[in-house]
Amino acid sequence: MDKTFNQDIELSLKLFIVLNRALESVRKQVIKDIKNYNLNLTEFAVLELLYHKGDQPIQKIGDKVLLASSSITYVVDKLEKKNLIERKPCPTDRRITYAVLTEKGAEFMDDIFPKHAASLRKIFAGLDTEEKAIVIEHLKKLGLYAEKL
Repeated sequence: MDKTFNQDIELSLKLFIVLNRALESVRKQVIKDIKNYNLNLTEFAVLELLYHKGDQPIQKIGDKVLLASSSITYVVDKLEKKNLIERKPCPTDRRITYAVLTEKGAEFMDDIFPKHAASLRKIFAGLDTEEKAIVIEHLKKLGLYAEKL
């Protein structure tokens, strides 16, 4: 095997490790922030989706927040018990039920989302604006390529 091939393998392995460690460090900080609001990561993800994208069919939420469909009902139930979301039947298709932010849920997100965004800014402050844009571009490229394999 040639030197370039071996170097590429070593760099690929190192990239995998560095990417995973960075993700884990960021994830820990994000979870720590979200716990301040008495939520877990999946609850926050569902609330954030509804807050920014509006009412969503419960059956489609899992795809959008990268959560197994079997877990969605559990998360929706928990958020419903907290009176942050409610279920609403689709007026045109009885098979579809929407998850909808309640007034309390919208007010809650109005309050916490700016704090969460500030926390994310702090977490990613290790990169300047230009570096963030470059990392986003490269990670998208990597993800799209890996998806096609």
